[in-house]
Amino acid sequence: MAFGINRSELTEWKRRVKQGEIALITHYWIHPKFPQYRTLTKAGCSDLEKLAEWGEQYGLKREWIHLRSSYPHFDLIGSKQREILFREQKWDQLKRFGLI
Repeated sequence: MAFGINRSELTEWKRRVKQGEIALITHYWIHPKFPQYRTLTKAGCSDLEKLAEWGEQYGLKREWIHLRSSYPHFDLIGSKQREILFREQKWDQLKRFGLI
């Protein structure tokens, strides 16, 4: 279950993903498999090659791309999530979700 973002933020993320941009969106998240994590970042892009190459620089494997929806993305949690948000300079998301 995702929460902590509004419809316009999600719509903007989807628009950017569909346009072939690398787009990151962070939200609060509850999942029984990962009770130690409270947030999740989706790093999406409709250009699968571009997304895979972007992920490689962070040690993400191509096979980890979620293809179940119209918005291909990596799910980022924990220390990898923080590392990527720092390196991508997403200060607003880091602060807003208490990751720094």
